[in-house]
Amino acid sequence: MTRRLRSTIFSLMLTLVVVAPETGSAQSHDHDIVVDDYFTLADIMEVAVSPDGGTVAYTERRWAPPAEKRTVDLWVVNAATRQTERLTFSDGTESGLSWSSDGQWIYFSADETRGDEEQPPHDGTRQVWRIRPRGGEPQAVTRVAAGIDRFMLTGDGSSIHYTVDSSHTDDEWKDLRERFSELEYGHGVTMFSEVHKLDLATWRHQPVVAQRRVIHDFDVSTDGALAMVTTADEELIHLEGWSRVEVYDPANDSTIVVTPEGWRSDHPSPFGWIDQVAWAGNGSVLAFTVSFDGYPTLIYTAHRKADAFDLVELDRPEGVHVNGGSLAWRGRTNDLCFTGDHRAAGRVYLAEAVSETGAKKARVLTPGAVTVDAFDCATGSDDLVIVTSTLTSPPDIYSVQADGKLDRLTEVNPQVNDWKLPQIEIVRWTSTDGTEVEGILELPPGYAASDGPLPLVVELHGGPTADTKYRFRFWIYGRTLMAANGYALLSPNYRGSTGYGDKFLVDLVGRENDIDVKDIMTGVDAMIERGIADPDRLAVMGWSNGGFLTNCLITTNNRFKAASSGAGVIDQVIQWGIEDTPGHVINFMEGRLPWADPDEYRAGSPLYRLDTVTTPTLIHVGGNDPRVPVAHSKTLYRALKQYLEIPTELVIYPDEGHGLSTYQHRRAKMEWDLAWFRRYLMDEGPGQE
Repeated sequence: MTRRLRSTIFSLMLTLVVVAPETGSAQSHDHDIVVDDYFTLADIMEVAVSPDGGTVAYTERRWAPPAEKRTVDLWVVNAATRQTERLTFSDGTESGLSWSSDGQWIYFSADETRGDEEQPPHDGTRQVWRIRPRGGEPQAVTRVAAGIDRFMLTGDGSSIHYTVDSSHTDDEWKDLRERFSELEYGHGVTMFSEVHKLDLATWRHQPVVAQRRVIHDFDVSTDGALAMVTTADEELIHLEGWSRVEVYDPANDSTIVVTPEGWRSDHPSPFGWIDQVAWAGNGSVLAFTVSFDGYPTLIYTAHRKADAFDLVELDRPEGVHVNGGSLAWRGRTNDLCFTGDHRAAGRVYLAEAVSETGAKKARVLTPGAVTVDAFDCATGSDDLVIVTSTLTSPPDIYSVQADGKLDRLTEVNPQVNDWKLPQIEIVRWTSTDGTEVEGILELPPGYAASDGPLPLVVELHGGPTADTKYRFRFWIYGRTLMAANGYALLSPNYRGSTGYGDKFLVDLVGRENDIDVKDIMTGVDAMIERGIADPDRLAVMGWSNGGFLTNCLITTNNRFKAASSGAGVIDQVIQWGIEDTPGHVINFMEGRLPWADPDEYRAGSPLYRLDTVTTPTLIHVGGNDPRVPVAHSKTLYRALKQYLEIPTELVIYPDEGHGLSTYQHRRAKMEWDLAWFRRYLMDEGPGQE
């Protein structure tokens, strides 16, 4: 095959294939994007529609330097006039929005502080609050000494249920544990959950469930039945495969286990976690999801009998990966909504008429190139609102019309209208085994093919049971910022990504550091063949599983001139032994433990090929990361810097977990990456611009 013919074929394969909805008026787009612009962005976190559908409450998260953390406040928007109003002005974090049944109150939880107060509700503990949708002073609904964990407003608005935690030590070593309580123990000291009920008419509260269990989620039916996702211990390892659904019936003071022993026997893995429980409006059906690392999410419904529940697994839309924890019943019907990934879009789906025999084939409520971050249905109507972004704007609130068209209600980031935005395309290529792979390509503003090849940064998503979406996104892991600085950015949805069917997802099981690497490198070759990427100026970056794959790529070949590895695994045995969710590793090792198949663990680990690395590598990690602990990054740094003499820098972010949360840390991450790539891709010194 000639080079010209190959180039033509790749050009056909890599054409733009979908178009996202566009909004807003024509703007000048004369502002060059810089790091500071990231901190001007506001995010919409939650939405909740009033019972009449006329008002949407939402929480908005913003940076307010010099404060290190973002603040979250409560807003409302009138669906008819588009008028927005901010309701709270505090340093607390509002969440869990719920409307009262008459639409007169918005309930939420927040951790408010006021001066030096040491008593709730202004002592920084999380409490339940309410506020009128037209504004005014928020009212404290609870004043629990240690604060609440989560809460639920009953459908009729008569009461709230909330959980509080209490520490228990109860085993043969209880005496020693309590005498030396300042120490940390592997087990034996557990924060158990108790459920309390507060009557909003009498303002009296009473304990509902006080048995020793850890409650990860709960919902209350119309007749007061309490559905719970529970485990015997608070460690996340017990959520994987040991979690169960229980229903407490206050009428007869009894508890039924909805998920009996053996119900996981036909699951693709024993290490699935239950995300959520949700009662239908009439209280007859309970729905929940079970999610896995490496396998499709399952949807179950449980149908109430006299003293038992019948479990039914719902059919999933073909080619769609259900997002665990996204369930919502439409109004007071037996119609179940959820979000799911399909290719590079994330849509809302509706399974109608859920019954003991299943449901009608789920249909799409938000067609087209839409990525839904959050949604809500009005209680008294079919009104649906979503939070979504376009190719030219960050997420906003839209109402969804009957024909699927979107009506924009907010514009929380008008400053973006002046930005020079990246050109965003969906690109496709063929991997080494003939499988079609897709990715998102971002090019600098104004770039044309005649400008010649660009330095290419390959940005790898985490998970790997996740994907990169076709939308505008400005975040600390490369999107928007790299294109603004003259790089092409390729984000491959490699094997194991969601949205491309069950086979594409599970093909990665047992083949990490293999087919995922091949999918990525064939994408790089496709960009070179198209004339987009300069083969002599390639870089790779990623966080979490993206950091792991960055480590894999630099140990597989020497084509990359620079790498930024964030919170990446270097050895699968270490990862199994010290991370907080070891079922992740076991799943991808086909259910085998390290001593059962050490060769498979070795093959999946970049550690044993570090002697081949020549790529200058920048390493980032949170100092308190429980998911990919700092030992991996320190091992990588020691090997490359001290023993192999590769240009390497290690950046540890104190007190951070698996993600970076503060202003300074996020700024440092972006500026280090830009400086590192300028140095090794552009041959510019650290201080040069």
